Amino acid sequence: MLGTVALDSVVATLRDSRGLAAKRDIAAVTSRLALSAESVIAVGDDCAAIPDGDGYLLFAIEGLMNEFVERDPWFAGWCGVMVNVSDVAAMGGRPIAVADAVWAAGESGAAPILDGLRAAAKAYGVPIVGGHTNTRTHGGQLAVGILGRAKRLLTSFDAQPADRLIAAIDLRGRYREPFSNWEAATDAPATRLIADLDVLPSLAEAGLSTCAKDISQAGLVGTAMMLGECSRVGLRIEINEVPRPPEIALERWLQTFPSYGFLVVAPRSKAADILGRFRHRGIAAADIGEITADHRVVVADGQSSETIWDFAHEPLIGCAPPVAVA
Repeated sequence: MLGTVALDSVVATLRDSRGLAAKRDIAAVTSRLALSAESVIAVGDDCAAIPDGDGYLLFAIEGLMNEFVERDPWFAGWCGVMVNVSDVAAMGGRPIAVADAVWAAGESGAAPILDGLRAAAKAYGVPIVGGHTNTRTHGGQLAVGILGRAKRLLTSFDAQPADRLIAAIDLRGRYREPFSNWEAATDAPATRLIADLDVLPSLAEAGLSTCAKDISQAGLVGTAMMLGECSRVGLRIEINEVPRPPEIALERWLQTFPSYGFLVVAPRSKAADILGRFRHRGIAAADIGEITADHRVVVADGQSSETIWDFAHEPLIGCAPPVAVA
């Protein structure tokens, strides 16, 4: 039991969550576009990794939910940059530049979105280099793309059975109500934001990990599911080990989209070094489980366990590499 909430209730809530449903929608798109891990550039990661010289160019784009843009336009603008630099970091890279596409009802409608974009770009030290603007629409919409570069990659395709699953989350924040965004960045010093993100490429460059993922709108468990599918592995997640503020109910926390939240996979021998690097930056980090070989995602609370997803029965985002035939 988790306090007064049964584990099967938590699993049912996560399985039916809006964030996970949005990730399931990806499968239809990847199928329609004939995209997969076997595409020219593998699809299913936080960024497209394009070989370039002695490293990789990283390319990604994020679209913001219309209701989010409407209700909190400044923060939506901020998040347009923030989620993209997090995607680049999750791939072991550092950002080069962002471009935005903004639709709004007049200049006054665009202003708070643009102000949020500008503030985040300054805080994260990444320039806005152009994009698309239309201020003659009936409402606000926003998409932001990013270009980055990595020397060595962290991907979603390299988890191996017996590896450890590490969660690293900045708990120095609060919810940006009414959404499930854990906002821990807008009042943080820019130097701290940049240095905190730099932990991820430092892990790749030090050879401590080759596998990571940014905790997204699907929440921690949903993000782990996406990683497991791409790597063709299973996971056992001990949810009582997940770093969280003590005052926040676990059921809500597991559906949260944190400003700074990453899953890192590594051999047990390297876990302590990884944990130490995050904790040195004031980031809460913990070993929360194990990579398994059975292609199921299992959520456990120390006493009982529940299977939340079985990739043998149903894909999630449809980006897993094909099974090798002997």
